[in-house]
Amino acid sequence: MTVSDRLLFLSGFIFALGLVSTHPNPVLAQASNCPTPALERFQRHKVGRGETLESIAQRYNLAPKTIIDINPALKNGRVTVGSGILIPPYNGFIVQVARGETWRELAEKYKIRPDVLFELNGCQPASQLAFIPVANQSRDRGNLPTPSNSTSTPTNNPPKLSGYPLPTLAQVGFPYGWQLNPKNGEVFFHSGMDLLAAPGTPVNAIAPGKVVFAGEQGTYGNLVIVNHSDGLQSRYAQLDSIKVKVGQPVKQGDLLGTVGTTGQPTINQPHLHFEMRSSSSLGWVAKDPKEHLKQ
Repeated sequence: MTVSDRLLFLSGFIFALGLVSTHPNPVLAQASNCPTPALERFQRHKVGRGETLESIAQRYNLAPKTIIDINPALKNGRVTVGSGILIPPYNGFIVQVARGETWRELAEKYKIRPDVLFELNGCQPASQLAFIPVANQSRDRGNLPTPSNSTSTPTNNPPKLSGYPLPTLAQVGFPYGWQLNPKNGEVFFHSGMDLLAAPGTPVNAIAPGKVVFAGEQGTYGNLVIVNHSDGLQSRYAQLDSIKVKVGQPVKQGDLLGTVGTTGQPTINQPHLHFEMRSSSSLGWVAKDPKEHLKQ
C-alpha cells in the first residue's frame, strides 16, 4: 500500500467509525480530566461556492498542508464545490499504530512530548489510529488555536509562580507523571499530584488569578480551576465543597474549597488532587506541580 493509499484508507476509516463530530463545549473540554480524543473532534466541511483550500484552512486556523495530509484527494490543492472534506481540530496528521506500540515510542518517533500525545488521544492505550499534532507551524502555514480561556499570552521566560494549596506541608500520596495505576496495574499519565490531607481541610489559591471553572466535572469530582498570569493555570480537584464562583478574582491564600473524596480518586486516602497547566497551542498542557509548590 502506497503512502497516498494509506492516507485515503485512514481518512475513510474515520468516516466509517463515525468518529467525526463537532467541537465540544470549550469550557467543559478544558476542565475535563482528559479532553475528547482528537480523532473524535474532526468535522466535515462541505465546500461552498468560491471557497479555496487556502480560505478553508484560514477559516479553521489550519495549515493548508494539514488539510491535504488528512484528505489526500486534495493533493493538487484544488477543492470541488459540494464535496466534503475532513477538518481536524489541530494541525497534524493521522498514523497507523503498530501492534504493541506505546505512546512513549510514538512520541520519540515523532519528536513530541509523550504526555501531550497521550492526553490529545484521550488518555487511552494506543490502538489502531493516533493523531500526531504538529506545532511550531510557520505563520504562512497556519497556527494552532490558542485556548479561549487563557488570560494572557505566555512569555518565553515567565516569572516564577509559586504557593501552596494547603495550610501545612502535606505528604505526596501519588506523584505526577507516568505511573502504575494501583487499582488495575496499568501504566497511565497522572496529570497532577495527590497531596494527603484530612477531609474538610481548607484548600487555598496558590497565587492571584481568576476562577474559570467551579463545579462537578467527571473524574475530577468537585473542581476549581484558576487562571493566572503568563498563561498558567492551577486546578484543585476531588473537593468536598466549593467556596468560589466562576469569574471571581482571587488572591494568593484565598479559600477555594475543602478537601473531599468526590470524583474518581486514584488512591483511597483522602487528598487534594492538584495540577498546574500551561497554555499552549495544544490546549492546557500538564506541568510538574513541584516547580510551583512552595509553602
